[in-house]
Amino acid sequence: QVQLVESGGGSVQAGGSLRLSCAASARTYSRNCMAWFRQAPGKERGGVAAISTDSGITYYADSVKGRFTISQDNAKITVYLQMNSLKLDDTAMYYCAARGPCPSMWSRRDVYNYWGQGTQVTVSS
Repeated sequence: QVQLVESGGGSVQAGGSLRLSCAASARTYSRNCMAWFRQAPGKERGGVAAISTDSGITYYADSVKGRFTISQDNAKITVYLQMNSLKLDDTAMYYCAARGPCPSMWSRRDVYNYWGQGTQVTVSS
């Protein structure tokens, strides 16, 4: 059974940090592309970062480069999203997603097969 379970969301002041976790089933994690998406009210769900669990290659949206870091812990079958220097615009529901090998269009919602339930991140001034 495919499972993705996010945790770590919460409320933080602008400039602060949060770390999100996505715990995956072994089948979902192995040789797959694991990604973080986010969706703010009234906006499209868009890709934030992705990692190839096989190679460790990472991908980032321009809006988060230099602030967010995606990483993996193979022993725990978990992917993390370290978010630093958070801005008001980072407020959104954050989702973990998985698919086969990372495609060039890694940030497109429709190329992912599996999704978690999401975790809310709220950044306040």
